[in-house]
Amino acid sequence: MRADRLVSLVLLLRQRGRMTADELAGELEVSTRTVLRDIEALSTAGVPVYAERGRHGGFALLPGFRTELTGLNHDEALALLTAGSGRGGQVFGLSSALASAMRKVVDVLPEGHRASLGDAARRFLVEPETDLLSRRLVTEDVAGTVMSEVRRAVLAGHKLRVHYAAPDKSPHWHTVDPIGLVTVRDRTYLLATKSGENRTYRLSRMLTAEELPEPAQRPDQVDLDRIWRERSAQFLSENHIPVLVRVNPTRREELLNTARAVRAEEPETDGWLRLEVTFEDLRHAVWALWQLGTDADALAPPSLRTALRNRAATLAARYEDSS
Repeated sequence: MRADRLVSLVLLLRQRGRMTADELAGELEVSTRTVLRDIEALSTAGVPVYAERGRHGGFALLPGFRTELTGLNHDEALALLTAGSGRGGQVFGLSSALASAMRKVVDVLPEGHRASLGDAARRFLVEPETDLLSRRLVTEDVAGTVMSEVRRAVLAGHKLRVHYAAPDKSPHWHTVDPIGLVTVRDRTYLLATKSGENRTYRLSRMLTAEELPEPAQRPDQVDLDRIWRERSAQFLSENHIPVLVRVNPTRREELLNTARAVRAEEPETDGWLRLEVTFEDLRHAVWALWQLGTDADALAPPSLRTALRNRAATLAARYEDSS
C-alpha cells in the first residue's frame, strides 16, 4: 500500500507541479503528517523532491525527472482515460485505486500527446447522472467498510459474516461462502452459498460485514456470467408477475425503466409494440402502467386489467361534475 502511495505522490507532482502538503493529503486520502513522512522517504531514496517555502510554496520535483512506464498505445490510453472519467470508480469501492491508475496512465503518455489525449477523453461522457429527460440515476449507497470486507472475503476465498436487512424483515446475521460480486445498474450484489444453497445479497442492505478466517466452500473456477443468468431466471420466475402489454413506441423506454425484465418484444401492425415484461408484484405493475396513461394497454393478467379499471373508475367518480 505505501509503495503505491509513494508512486502516486511522485506522479501527482510530475503532472501538477508544485503542491502543498494539504493538497497532496487530500488527493491521497491520508493525513498531512503521512505526506511529510512520504516526502522524506522519497528524498532518502534519491527522488529529487524539494520544498519551497513561503505563501505560495509547496513540494515539487526537479525539472526533467520522470518515471518509466511503458506498453500502452494511443487508443489503449484513451480507452482507460475515458473509462476512468465516468462512474467506474464507484464500482466495488475502488475509487482510490482508479484515481491512482489514471495518474499512472497519464504519466506513461509521451509529452506531446498528453494534452491531445486529455482533450479527447473529455469529449466522451460515460454514464452521466441524468438522462435526456433529467431523470437522475438511482445509485445505492454501500458503506465503505462493508464493501472492503466483502471484497476481501471474495478475493481471499474466506467465509463472510453479514448483518443483512431483507425487505420487510428484521436484520439477521448470515454466514456465507462468497462466490463473486456483480454490479448491475449501479446496484452491487454478492453471489454466495449458505449451507450449500444459492443466495444473492444486495450490498446496500448489509448493515455490517466481517471477513472470517475460515476458507469458503466454493469451486476453484467460476463462471459469474452463467451463474448470474441462472439466478436471474430463477428470481424472475419465483418473485415477479408477468405482464403482457401493448405500448406506444414513444413510451417504450419509460416502460422498460420501470419493468424488472423484458421477456419478449414484437411490433404490431398498427405501429405499437407488444411486450411481455415482469414487475415485482401487482401493485408495482399498476403503478408503472398508470404512468403511461392511454399510451399503454394491459392485456394480461386479468387481475391487472381489473385493478387499472377500478382505479380509473374511482378517479372518474372523484372528478365527476356534480353541478
